[in-house]
Amino acid sequence: MHRKLVEFRLGSSDLSAVRFGISPGHELVHAIRVLLHPQTAPLHWGWFRTLPKPPAAPFRLMAVVAGAEGYLPDFLTATPSGDMTPEEEAARLREVPAERLQVDLHKRVLRSTGTVQDELRSLLADPDRARVRIAAAWQEVWDALLAPVWPQLLRLMRADVAVRARRMSDAGLAEMASTLHSTVSWDDEVVQVQMRAHEEVVDCGGTGLVLVPSVMMNPRGCSVLTEKPAQPTIFYPAHGVSETWHRDGADALAALTALLGAARAQLVLELQQPLSTSECARLTDLAVSTASHHLSVLRDAGLVDSRRTGGRVLHTRTPLGEALAGVG
Repeated sequence: MHRKLVEFRLGSSDLSAVRFGISPGHELVHAIRVLLHPQTAPLHWGWFRTLPKPPAAPFRLMAVVAGAEGYLPDFLTATPSGDMTPEEEAARLREVPAERLQVDLHKRVLRSTGTVQDELRSLLADPDRARVRIAAAWQEVWDALLAPVWPQLLRLMRADVAVRARRMSDAGLAEMASTLHSTVSWDDEVVQVQMRAHEEVVDCGGTGLVLVPSVMMNPRGCSVLTEKPAQPTIFYPAHGVSETWHRDGADALAALTALLGAARAQLVLELQQPLSTSECARLTDLAVSTASHHLSVLRDAGLVDSRRTGGRVLHTRTPLGEALAGVG
């Protein structure tokens, strides 16, 4: 059987512009798809069982626009960045150009039938009104499905990025890219992604390549973003996703406490950003000397990295520490 491939061709300037991103919109669309076909996503059943019923009309609209599988409208996931917040994603969606929305919705029309196709045609008839409706529905569905677990999702995605950035530093870009997923391969200056139905050759043209980890997408494959104005993008399943990923911070703290002890567990969870020893002591209600001792133990175990910046020593989680912090 002929394999469908999307090839991203990278020049020298693209190689230096490969970066990681986070996409709240991508996570939400795949969360919707999980709810549409929960039997395909056993790792999300624990999360699924804790959910209140999402608002019916907004969920229906987002399901019509996004579809249950296959093609995903680009305007829902365009241009992920490493520091993109859900609020920024929602604001970006409210400003999607009408032409962009029409192009993507037309693709969905061609891939749909029956009442779904009729609803999509109705949206196409008035793209400005459709944008307002979709943006409002996006926010309501986000608040119901992912806002309560966004900290857990973000920890897992950041842990994945930290691990891959370390791998890229140690072994090189080609080695890191070749381990993104079994459907991704690196050959000279070409990244190939196996797809079910789409094939294309993309000249990155100096814009670089964005790599985006995902918790909610089906782990069997990757997806891509290839059309301008978005940067060429590969979405891939994040490392470390287990059936307990949705547990809240209290559960994470309890699990880490059993492993590390209360003080060290709290330190690992608090180090979401670089902190000085005195800041660590204050956040965990420890003496500075005690906090320093625990940080030293965590550093020796490879969970914390400590570096001097000016007159202060700042502590951050290592990739291993990020992964442990994501146990919730």
